[in-house]
Formats: sequence, C-alpha cells, structure tokens
Amino acid sequence: MKLTDNALTVLKKRYFRKDDHGKIVEDWDSLVRRVAGNIAAGDTAKEQRYARLIDSGAFLPNSPTLMNAGGDLQQLSACFVLPVEDSMDSIFSSIHNAALIHKSGGGTGFSFSRLREANARVRSTNGVSSGPLSFLRVFNAATDAVKQGGTRRGANMAILSVEHPDIIEFITAKDDLTQLTNFNLSVGITEQFMQAVNRDEEYNLVSPHNGEVKKRIKARDVFALIVEMAHKNGEPGIVFLDRINKFNPTPHIGEIESTNPCGEQPLLPNEACNLGSLNLAAFWNGDAIDWDSLRDTVREAVDFLDDVIDRSRFPLPEIDEMVKANRKIGLGVMGWADLLFLAHIPYDSEEGIELAADMMEFIDYHAKMRSVELAKVKGPFPNYRGSTYDRGDLMRKARKMDWDALRAGIAAHGIRNATLTTIAPTGTISMICNTASGVEPQFSLVFHKNVLDGESLLYVNPVFEATLRESGLYTDELMKEVSAAGGAHNVSTIPDSLRRVFVTSHDISPEWHIRMQAAFQDYTDNAVSKTINFGREATREEVHMAFELAYTLGCKGLTVYRDGSRDNQVLSAGASTHKKEAVRHDRIAPRERPEITRGFTQRVETGCGHMYVTINTDEQGAFELFTQMGKVGGCASAQLEAIARLVSLCLRSNVQVESIVRQLKGIRCPSPMWFKGKIITSCSDGVGTALATVLKMDRDQLTIDFDDDKENRPAPSLGQIKMSKTCPDCGSAVEFAEGCMKCSFCGWSKC
Repeated sequence: MKLTDNALTVLKKRYFRKDDHGKIVEDWDSLVRRVAGNIAAGDTAKEQRYARLIDSGAFLPNSPTLMNAGGDLQQLSACFVLPVEDSMDSIFSSIHNAALIHKSGGGTGFSFSRLREANARVRSTNGVSSGPLSFLRVFNAATDAVKQGGTRRGANMAILSVEHPDIIEFITAKDDLTQLTNFNLSVGITEQFMQAVNRDEEYNLVSPHNGEVKKRIKARDVFALIVEMAHKNGEPGIVFLDRINKFNPTPHIGEIESTNPCGEQPLLPNEACNLGSLNLAAFWNGDAIDWDSLRDTVREAVDFLDDVIDRSRFPLPEIDEMVKANRKIGLGVMGWADLLFLAHIPYDSEEGIELAADMMEFIDYHAKMRSVELAKVKGPFPNYRGSTYDRGDLMRKARKMDWDALRAGIAAHGIRNATLTTIAPTGTISMICNTASGVEPQFSLVFHKNVLDGESLLYVNPVFEATLRESGLYTDELMKEVSAAGGAHNVSTIPDSLRRVFVTSHDISPEWHIRMQAAFQDYTDNAVSKTINFGREATREEVHMAFELAYTLGCKGLTVYRDGSRDNQVLSAGASTHKKEAVRHDRIAPRERPEITRGFTQRVETGCGHMYVTINTDEQGAFELFTQMGKVGGCASAQLEAIARLVSLCLRSNVQVESIVRQLKGIRCPSPMWFKGKIITSCSDGVGTALATVLKMDRDQLTIDFDDDKENRPAPSLGQIKMSKTCPDCGSAVEFAEGCMKCSFCGWSKC
C-alpha cells in the first residue's frame, strides 16, 4: 500500500513499535509482518495471505489488533460491555474491570438500568440508594484516573432505560458538558415507549429493584426533553433496545442491554468484539465496482477476524469465555464517500441509497457464506444450539443475494460466528488508507492543517483533486476558494455536475443522512456508527423528526450533532464554526486563587534576553502566568507584567488556552531570536510558545490533588484543558462524526 505523509505521521505516532527510549523501531512492512504472523499462528500460507490482505489497502483490522498483535499485551478487541448489577459488589467490580479494559486499550459500555432509583430503600443498610447517576459519576472519575493503553483516557457508553424512575435526571445529566466527560450517554428506548409517544399517552416508570410502578408520565414530554438536550449539545443519543434484541442471535444466553462507546456494537454483558473494515474505494477499477475482488476480500477478512478471536488475550476470564462461546466479529466498511465520488453518485440521491443497500447486502451475504464454510471445518460457535440461526430465523430482506442457499448451508453446518457485520468508526485506520471514514460523507473537501509555528498547510481530497485536474480546473486559488466557501456547492467556477457529486456533510440534509444509515443497517448484524449532522440554525422540530424517521426506517440508534452546539463547552469563548456571537462578559468572574498551586517554569530565548515563563495550575488546569526577564526594566518590564496579568485573567476566566496562544503567537518585534530550531519573533511570541507547551502536556502533569473536599469536588477532565474546535495534538480542525469528536489529520479522538 502506498502511504501518504499523513498516514506515516499517524503510524509513527500511534502504531509503530518504539524502544525503551521512544525511538521508532518499526516501519509499515514490519508492522504488516508482525500482525499477519501473529494472527496466522505459524501457518505460513495463511501468514502470506494475511500480509497481502493488510498491505493491499482494501482491509484493515481495528486499532488494538494493529497495535497489540505480537506484543506482550495481545489484547486485540476494541469493544466491551460489562454488567452492572444492583449491588455494591457488582458496581465496584465493574469499575475495577473497566480499568483493566481501558488499560489494555479497549472501550466499555454499561447499562445502569438495573440499579435502583435514587432514594429507594436499601434493606441491608437501612438507608436509601443514591441512584444510578451518582454511581455513573464514580465510573467517570475512575476512568479519569486510568490512562487507556498508556496514551489516552478510556471511553465509555452509559445507557439507562427510558422506563427507569431516574430517566429525567439522566437525560439532562450532560446539560453541563464539563461533567461526565468520559461517557457518551444514550437513552434505551422501548417499543412500548415509542407507541406511547405516537398515541400521546402516559407510560410507566418502574423501579428495577422490585418492579413497582413509581410514576406515570407523558411519553411525549420525555421524548421532547431528549430532543431538547440533543438539539442543545448532541447528548443523549438514543438506542432502540427492543429492536436490538429482536436481532440478538443468542437470546437464550442473555439480553442485550448496552453497546460499546460509539453505539455500533451491541453486546451481552461480559462480551467483546473485534472489528475490521473494508476500504470500499479500493474496489473501484476506474469504470465500475470490482465485485469479484470485493467478495474475495470479504472472505479473507472473515478468516482473519475469526482467527483474531483465538489469538486474543482478554483482561477477564468471564470475557474470554463469553467471546469464544459466541465468536462475534464485526466486518464493516470505510471509504464509502470516496467510492461515491469515484462513481459520480451524489451521497444524497436515490442511486446512492440503492448502491449502499446492494453493497452491504453483498458483504453481509458473503461474510455469512464464508462463516458457514468455516463452521463446516471448525464447527459452529459453541452457543449455536438455541440461537436464532439454529431456529432457522435469518432476518434479511432478499434483494440480489440467494438467502435461501445461505439458510440451507446454515441448516446443514451451522455458522462459525454469531454476528458478522458491524459498521464502526474508522478514524485512524481510514487515515492510514487515505480514505473517508466509515459511511460518513466527507466532512470537507479542502482542509487546513495548522502547525505549531503558525503555518497553515492545505490538504485536498484526492478524488476531488484528481477530478478537477482531469477537467483542467485545478488551481491552488480555486482550492482556497473552496475552503473559504465551506465546500464546492457555492463555487460557481465548478460545473453543476461536479458540485452535485462532491457534497460534504453539511450540504446533505438530515433526512438523507438517516436514509443512508438505514440502508446500511438493513444488512448489518450489529449497528451503524453514524452522526446525523445539522446546521447551526436547525430547530428542535427538525431534530424531533430525525429521531422519528430513524425509528420508522429501522435504525438501531441515532446520534445527532448540531453545528456549533458544543462550541461553548468547557473553555470555549463562544465562537461558532461559521459566525461569532456576542458573549456576556459582565457575567464572567475569574475563579479564585487557591492557597496551593503547582506549575513549571520554562526558559525561552528572546531578542531581549533570557525570559522565564512560569505557568501554575489548579484543579481545573492552567490558572496563572508569570514572566521574568534578566535585568530588563522600564517599559519592557511593564509590558511583560501586563501580558502576564491579562493572560492570567483569561485563564482564570476559562478562556481556552488555544485562543490565547493564537493571539500571542506571531507578534513581531525588531529583534527576533532562534530558539530550539524555531524563531521567537517577540517576547509575546515567547509567552505563546510557553503556553503551547501546556497544550502538549497531559492533564495529570498539569493538575494537583487537593485534600479538602475531594469526595464532593467533580474530577477534572482532559477536556477542561484541551477541548475546543481544534485538535489538542496537532492544532488542526476537529469534526463530530461517527458519534465522537475526532481529528482528521493526526488521529486524535475524544473517544
């Protein structure tokens, strides 16, 4: 596979092995050999097949497999769900187990629906329960304390049934986005609830402890509150639990109550799943889709993912047992938007929807056919007896594939894997393949990547660039115009036929987003990770209609994001992607200075001499800044003190550090100075350079534990320091897609 510079950057930062001194000791070829050899387990022929598969650019396994295969950890799965029963033992056992999973590089999902409601009687202590929200905060704080895979914090999904007595508090739990920062929240929606919404009826809130009906409330009021919060900041999402369990292949083993953090992988308690994705753009041969090559790659990918199960080392014996009893795999796709570009098919078109259904039916069918062949040789998954497959219940609408032949094969031999298909987020692996993520439309055609010295580099979607060059239209000036316009749709020099094809996320109405998700869902065993993007001006009624359409079209869940709705979170000063609004500065009061702070001092060489910048922190992050410079006095000393005071005021008033850096960096004086390979253009620029160091540092390096009131103080989060519209790792723009905030360049992800 030909790797782009950006792909190599991602690989070097996140995938290639390093020695004890941090030196990279691996390249792409050796990574391929390491992963293929490990999964093949000594089978030379299979190792060669798997090496070709990975190196082809047509398929990649999920990140834990690429990172950990052949290493000491050998934890190869991305998705886990843990049980949370209504007892202190179970609750804190799950916290402990989640920490082990996060440490190994996995994400976790939990259902809190079994926990008794707040103020319910606890007979063993003669007290009252604090409710699921209080324990959710404990889980969140525990996640904050554990570094996932040594590089990032663990991601979690929390689900609460819409019938739980504490559902209102759950729906509004992230009204303040500085809370529960390590969790995505989803409401578990039942068929009974949706029927009550449609009929404008009341429904029961039921205590999970004893089945007692605690209250009856109007379903439409609850649905309206979910819509209100989703419109406000995108949380909570919704998960149709009854629909998920309708497609649960092993109902005799248990009920599905939760999903992984991005919602695409419903799992039983103590179950995990390993994932991999096909690069659909790689199957375009210049004139059409190479269906034969796609079929062959699907079959190879199923073999690979099935072998990953046997090569995985799971953090808990209960998970090992459940995984090997059901043998679930999740083969998905990426590069969908680029394939549509190549085929000159608009994303928001009937032709696009039809092709999506055709392609996913083809993939799902041939994946299952290969799984049947594996079952014939190796045997079906151990929990096969009593499964929906054993009962002959294969719920698929036949379009172009011979599903009767598949049913006959299953009846004769069983099937090797309880699930075969999942459409998961593909953030970093799609960057390695230089293609679009998952089934999302392209977020932008022309990207600006900001580097630390203030330079902005232009990146153009390769299909868009190639098409314009073939048409004789490509110029750098035109690309800048496309970037400024937010896409090709408003650039009159681009022909209408191309503007119609090269649509981006915000050019596409929510209805088409949902229809595309539903088309893929029809032929996906598990679920589809997809964010439904709305413009900033979208109304609550439009979000309401989107939720209803997702239910009507058969989706298993929905995540929405209204552009700009999270711009004010944490340290943001209120600027949206497209326009700025006035901020009520009279309401901002800087936080008080604690008696004890911790910080660091950095020496920066300037044209005026050695400058020492001290940055102190409190429990929320960077808090104050002091400057000192040699023997300088007079106006220079006064100006440095003024800069330090104003920066400190901004930090204490929760202005994002990135915004302060952008204001200071690049200010020039007559005496620039080289410092560590970069030019410090002024003392102000030097202060900005020191502050930029804060952005690179982990939260644990920047905060201090205070003994006073530790139990009642909410735990600080990484987001309180770094969260903004720019990537905390590389400074490039971030996007909200596939249920998570992510960077399109370096692979950083909030999940």
